[in-house]
Amino acid sequence: MSSSKVPHVVLQSSSNNCNMPVIGLGTAPSSSTDTREAILEAIKTGYRHFDTASMYGSEQPLGEAIAEALQLGIIKSRDELFITSKLWCTENFPHLVLPALQKTLESLKLEYLDLYLIHWPISVKSGHWEMPFPEEALTSFDLKGVWKAMEECQKLGLTKSIGVSNFSCKKLENLLSFASIPPSVNQVEINLTWQQKKLRAYCQEKGIIITAYSPLGAPGSTWGSNNVVDNELLKEIAEAHGKSFAQVSLRWLYEIGVTFAVKSYNKERMKQNLEIFDWSLTKDDYEKIDQIKQQRMVKNGPAKFIDGIWDGEN
Repeated sequence: MSSSKVPHVVLQSSSNNCNMPVIGLGTAPSSSTDTREAILEAIKTGYRHFDTASMYGSEQPLGEAIAEALQLGIIKSRDELFITSKLWCTENFPHLVLPALQKTLESLKLEYLDLYLIHWPISVKSGHWEMPFPEEALTSFDLKGVWKAMEECQKLGLTKSIGVSNFSCKKLENLLSFASIPPSVNQVEINLTWQQKKLRAYCQEKGIIITAYSPLGAPGSTWGSNNVVDNELLKEIAEAHGKSFAQVSLRWLYEIGVTFAVKSYNKERMKQNLEIFDWSLTKDDYEKIDQIKQQRMVKNGPAKFIDGIWDGEN
């Protein structure tokens, strides 16, 4: 599928109203697959949005793949790509935001990001901590100071837009009460078995685009589950359309107005995940989808003590 056929959304509070492709390729830690090769293959297949983070260890291979794609002429300019990265918890302090972003840009060998996100709404003392972080690793999170530093990064042109990840309605409300530049994006866990209706409605009302991570439930990963893959109702819908469970899951996200970062380095599945824009789900499908039992997958995240995300507040 050509990249020109992938729909885009406009990020409201970005510099120059930048456009984000609705589908991105996630690059969270993978087992044995060569990340650089997989990303290069994804660019050839038509992907233009790539989601990374300093914590993933995939910024450098992503940068190398971009350089190679330019050298091979697969893309004519870096501007054809949309690159997202994230500020990790140990750098979630006002004075560390700019250096962290500069380090990210150095790893990627890029002059700017399209989107920079606060990865989690917690701050963690420096050091080598196991996840989930123990209580003694946590320290107070100065959201106001950190967000001001994020806004400065956008004003400096080091990122075209800024946003958050794993923020609840309550935390977004707090942020919006003082933000000069509102967050363009909130990246959270959303899939058919964790539909986040309240959070989706809130973000839509505030003009914040949601990006779903683990849109297929991340089967095979340390934090994932087979809840989506094994869902019988989802299998019925997929069979009726002659599509895969993944295509139905992604089509549903697209139809409800959610963007998504999907993680597959398999060449055939990468191609299939782009083939969701020329068909639709039916009313009957939605009735089945409404019956799917809801169960959050990422129960702790990096810490068990993040109030508001994991307590049913959405």
